[in-house]
Amino acid sequence: MTGARTTIGRAVVLLSGGLDSTTAAYLARAEGYELYALSFDYGQRHRRELESAAAVARAVGAVEHRIVTIDLAQWGGSSLTGAGPIPTEPTAGIPSTWVPARNLIFLAVASGYAEVIGASAIFIGVSQVDYSGYPDCRGEFLEAYQRAADLASKQFVEEGKRIPVLAPFLHLPKAGIIRLGLALGVDYSLTWSCYQGGTEPCGACDSCRLRTKAFAEAGVPDPLLSSARP
Repeated sequence: MTGARTTIGRAVVLLSGGLDSTTAAYLARAEGYELYALSFDYGQRHRRELESAAAVARAVGAVEHRIVTIDLAQWGGSSLTGAGPIPTEPTAGIPSTWVPARNLIFLAVASGYAEVIGASAIFIGVSQVDYSGYPDCRGEFLEAYQRAADLASKQFVEEGKRIPVLAPFLHLPKAGIIRLGLALGVDYSLTWSCYQGGTEPCGACDSCRLRTKAFAEAGVPDPLLSSARP
């Protein structure tokens, strides 16, 4: 049919509603995948990011957007799930906002979902260049996870067919991610990065600081900030 977009298969996209995962979704679409967005209600302090994820899923034309509930707050261990205050100053080492095993759990769910729907790839928007130092955002983790996912997969064991976990921004700074996203037509006003929730970014948490730095380096205003609005 004239004007129909040719697809190369299905992809599960881990969609938090932040700028990295949103750009990953747009990139997957540009590469020709049908998108199946996967978000998590994991006991985080606010639902603002889930609202952004839903808006992004609609904007990017996801075939399906599933929000999976997994209560990671029940054992604590992270200020993102209520165990202590969100830090507003840089800290040494891995910050308290790290959620133990979060990406491991999210990817495991994504792998199961991908195998059931016949997806040929999983996209995750992690970067180990401009990030908070979380251990599950590194290439070493993703390589180890891929091997474990292969061994746990029926189709890999029976057919030798893996579902690759693609992290296209692993070695790309956030400013580069933003530039790529703008070229792909990403509307960053739909995204949310602040750990505090609310209606305006706090500007002080680690995620806000990284986002502010990235937009400044990209040379474009952040559409979420009042100063950037007409």
